[in-house]
Amino acid sequence: MKDQPTIVTIPCFSGSPWRLEQMTPLAERPLRTMRLPVEPESIEAYADFVTGELAGLERYVLVGDSFGAIVALALATRRPAGLEGLVLSGGFAADPVDSVLLRMKVQAGRFLPGPLYRQLTLRFHAAALASPFDGEGDVPWDKAASRRLFLENTPWRAYANRAKAAFSADYVSRLGRIAVPTLILTPEHDTLIGPEAATIMREGIPDAREEVLPRTGHMFRFSHPARYAQAVRQFLEARVDGARELPRVVNG
Repeated sequence: MKDQPTIVTIPCFSGSPWRLEQMTPLAERPLRTMRLPVEPESIEAYADFVTGELAGLERYVLVGDSFGAIVALALATRRPAGLEGLVLSGGFAADPVDSVLLRMKVQAGRFLPGPLYRQLTLRFHAAALASPFDGEGDVPWDKAASRRLFLENTPWRAYANRAKAAFSADYVSRLGRIAVPTLILTPEHDTLIGPEAATIMREGIPDAREEVLPRTGHMFRFSHPARYAQAVRQFLEARVDGARELPRVVNG
């Protein structure tokens, strides 16, 4: 539809393009997805890549999931022309992993190619993504599905480069530069990211609101795509499509 901005979806750590056909509440809106490249080693480089994917768009909304959320956030701090809204799901403004053991496991994956990556690293990673609610969704999910997602879409080099990018990123001091309405979409259960990451973004982004989706986990975009898309649609209708129902709050 010509009077609506294009929804540009940015993939998670796996790099896999979104299954847009599952986002049925957004079916009447213009949608665009992408596959993340393997080579970048920084969030800024990924933001540069997404900028290239925006070619030809005059108006758009960035929707980033997990790793894609910090890429979307980084791009939004640049205040690019045409950006009208921002959705960050399961995301963070700086490395949120406070578990020493989990950090060691992910870091170790950067040095374990081949069978060790496929059999060890990806099993650890899938376990960290898991939630007791994963099987309740429109698309029942489990640890095996998460591991399969990475096996099919994420070469070891991409995993290593994205881990390096995520662990070195810190956009907390730049959150105040984001100048568009922002939805922070949070699952109820997320041991990988944790609730503090969403709080930091909600308090740091001038015009942000948070919505927690009950009985969902970190992989809720995969397991609960209809509920996820419905939350995005409601945000767009309230904050981006012309109706400004929520007051603008400026920090400081």
